[in-house]
Amino acid sequence: MAFHRRVVLPLVALLAFIATVYGDCTCEKNKRVTNCALNNNQECKCVSLGSDVTVSCGTLTSKCLLMKAEVTGLRGRKRPSQAFVDNDGIYNPECDHNGNFKAKQCNGTSTCWCVNSAGVRRTEKGDANITCDEVVRTSWIIIETKPVNTALDAQSVERAFTEALVQRYLLKEKHINVAYDNSYITVDLKQNASEKSASDVDIADVAYYFEKDVKGDSIPIQSLWNITVRGEPLQLQDTLIYYVDEKPPEFSMKRLTAGVIAVIVVVALAIVAGILVLVFTRRKTGKYEKAEVKEMNEMHRELKS
Repeated sequence: MAFHRRVVLPLVALLAFIATVYGDCTCEKNKRVTNCALNNNQECKCVSLGSDVTVSCGTLTSKCLLMKAEVTGLRGRKRPSQAFVDNDGIYNPECDHNGNFKAKQCNGTSTCWCVNSAGVRRTEKGDANITCDEVVRTSWIIIETKPVNTALDAQSVERAFTEALVQRYLLKEKHINVAYDNSYITVDLKQNASEKSASDVDIADVAYYFEKDVKGDSIPIQSLWNITVRGEPLQLQDTLIYYVDEKPPEFSMKRLTAGVIAVIVVVALAIVAGILVLVFTRRKTGKYEKAEVKEMNEMHRELKS
């Protein structure tokens, strides 16, 4: 019995220690994870859904891993018959071991394209032989959004918005510039490669978290996006996000939409019409001037006679 106790008691103590150090935890910054546990530093670590990459719950998860986790979650759901896939929006990305987008992305068939560091397509779609030499960094992201109530103090809106970005998404204030003109809120997120340390969150991840918050599909477990200006909730609408890369995208005229092509055609026709009107006007003016000179000469001859 004494031997049994000498073996069991240390084992129980060891199990209790393991349960304390490696016990289950909650990933506050990302709900799309599994197998969460505390490490030796009491930091919550989890495995991102759809991949074998372990993420830290104390900061933002990369956009690439979040998109992969979202696609993984959608696979098990029954979709409406009229649903369709937006391959330029959510797609099943290829991520590297750090959770970043690989330069070349494909849709599971033979169609591939190149993306920037935000996972946004920056080339024409091609076949599997397309070459993507590097992941071009997105160093500037512009967010344009409109508050439902536009009768707000500009300075209060800008301060509240900036504080929310810093507190909720952990982005340093030096990367943020917010402007409000009583109509639209414009947020400039700027962060080139030299300005980002290993511990800094990426502006592409911040923009994705923000986009999900605005759409009501928040990634953090904590409460939804909630920002108040002088005690009044700031509700947003008509949100658009633009990406500016360190190198220009490589699109051709083929990517122009029918609407843009129509506008170009209309403008071209208007220019041609204007030129034709000018030519005909000048011709008529010339004929009129010639006729006037002829009449004057005839009148002059009549006076002399």
